[in-house]
Amino acid sequence: MIQNTVHVVVLGAGFGGLELSARLSAALDDRIKITLIDKNDAFIFGFSKFELMFGRQGREDVSSYYRTIARPGVEFRQELVTSIDPVLRRVVTDKSSYDADVLVVALGADYDFGATPGFAEGGHEFYSVAGALRLRDVLPTVTSGSVLVAVLSEPFKCPPAPCEAAMLLDTYFSERGVRGKIKIGVVSPWGIPIPASGPASTAILDRFHERNITFVPNQVVTAIDPTAKTARLRDGTTILYDLFLGIPVHRVPAVVEASGLAVEGWIPVDKANLSTRFPNVYAVGDVTSAPVPKAGIFAESAARAVAEHLIVRLRNEGTATPYDGAGSCYIEFGDHRVGRVDADFLTGPSVVAPFTGPSLETAAEKGEFASSRRERWFGG
Repeated sequence: MIQNTVHVVVLGAGFGGLELSARLSAALDDRIKITLIDKNDAFIFGFSKFELMFGRQGREDVSSYYRTIARPGVEFRQELVTSIDPVLRRVVTDKSSYDADVLVVALGADYDFGATPGFAEGGHEFYSVAGALRLRDVLPTVTSGSVLVAVLSEPFKCPPAPCEAAMLLDTYFSERGVRGKIKIGVVSPWGIPIPASGPASTAILDRFHERNITFVPNQVVTAIDPTAKTARLRDGTTILYDLFLGIPVHRVPAVVEASGLAVEGWIPVDKANLSTRFPNVYAVGDVTSAPVPKAGIFAESAARAVAEHLIVRLRNEGTATPYDGAGSCYIEFGDHRVGRVDADFLTGPSVVAPFTGPSLETAAEKGEFASSRRERWFGG
């Protein structure tokens, strides 16, 4: 039973951890203590890695430092989580230990760079800050050849990202005047770029056709040969490349795996309130097996559902709205234009995902989206 003064320990300060902390602070600042733990010193939007990759911004430009969080009752600790006991709700880090009344795991998904033979030795990735910064130095040297963007396994974060990368590479090479000497291709595990949205997929494929970008459906790359410059697909065929950009194999963090929270690779949660099978332990975002894409906006909406559930419990009034699995996903189409998918995965009998076509206006809206989150999460 939750007491009057509640210690909520939140592991991970991404979309989910930040949204949950901000909402609980705003609603319950006098009845709650929130310890927010993350190994990093700053939050960086996933889509900002494209800014780093193409050299449009530096790391300092895209970083929101956790030390600047100014929310009542929220204390940030930059620490590495080393163990989680979901039964006792006890967390140990490299610097301290914490006993929680409510524990929320929002540690996201880690990347297993060594899971795909040849990838660590001969491939590049843009899903990590370090990988995006390495590509910033590599891309200016590319003047010809074949660039392959490939998914290495499912599930993976941000379903549109491989196609976004291809369309942004097209713009980048075109602006440099070398696009005519460069082939760009995408290998996808799906038959269409975004299975949840036919209209968005059609728009992406139309852009691919217009810009001579190849789309290889229903495949993943299982290995690459850095010497021969070939990528092997799961059907046994190979594709030649000169520059390989892979979306790495995703897995739960090792500390989550060791805790016993994960089942078949990810943390199972109640679809309505994101609770786990352990009392007063919740999980949100990419670390879970919730039936929604692994993307920041769905971690945010999951955190909103958990916050509402906890607020109702603490106040002992009202009824919490079940998690709707809804969110808006922005898609970069190149030429500074952005589209938007508004997806709802859980409230109806089937997924609904209308699409707003790419425009400069939606690109500006994406900028406002980022600004509003920084203001809400970090406060004054």
